[in-house]
Amino acid sequence: MDRWGRTENKCGPPGIGLRPLNSPNTVSNVGSYDQLIQQYQHQNQPQFRLQQMSSVNQPFRDQGIKPMQIAQSAPDPFGLLGLLSVIRMSDPDLTSLALGIDLTTLGLNLNSTENLNKTFGSPWSDEPAKGDPEFNVPKCYYAKPPPPLDHNYFSKFWTETLLYAFYSMPKDEAQLHAANILYERGWLYHKEQRRWLKRVPNTEPLVKTSTYERASYHCFEPSTFEITLKENFVLHYEMVEKRPGLPQH
Repeated sequence: MDRWGRTENKCGPPGIGLRPLNSPNTVSNVGSYDQLIQQYQHQNQPQFRLQQMSSVNQPFRDQGIKPMQIAQSAPDPFGLLGLLSVIRMSDPDLTSLALGIDLTTLGLNLNSTENLNKTFGSPWSDEPAKGDPEFNVPKCYYAKPPPPLDHNYFSKFWTETLLYAFYSMPKDEAQLHAANILYERGWLYHKEQRRWLKRVPNTEPLVKTSTYERASYHCFEPSTFEITLKENFVLHYEMVEKRPGLPQH
């Protein structure tokens, strides 16, 4: 405190202090106090503008705000930018997959008039393809074909054997031979029921017309492999299969 009763202000400019309320010069010095404040503001105005401009031009990281990082993604390998690596042929595996392999590098004669597939085995083979296989064919493959079926052999079979051959060998020549022998022994094939029928021996039909007959028949059941008896069975002649012909060799 100086001799005028003012306290030293270390924060403000020199010459500015606080006067006591009971000082006789309080009212008279109000104007000089205002003048000092205006003078202080006038002196510090350029410095305040410089601080304001520096705060505007200051980067975000100085103000505690992290900059936004824009992640730059890799180009799409399946788009137009991805074709650059293929065109530049930097990766030989990728180039051969996309553009193919030059046939001249494989040792092929492109000017040849013959087919190249006869001598070209594989792009990974250093030797041409051989005409003959590298294994031995068993001699049984070179055997002569078996003789054709003899119809006389089927005539020696039992009826059950012929029925078995007929149902177990469809679309085979043996089926035709078996059916032909069954017709010789008096059996008839019913097309609708798909069963073999034979009239009971030494009997006559109860009813006989030009289109059907009623009689007792022996019927072969393929599901149980049994021969059953059907009495008073009506057999329409149009349902009877014709006798098959034999193949000619």
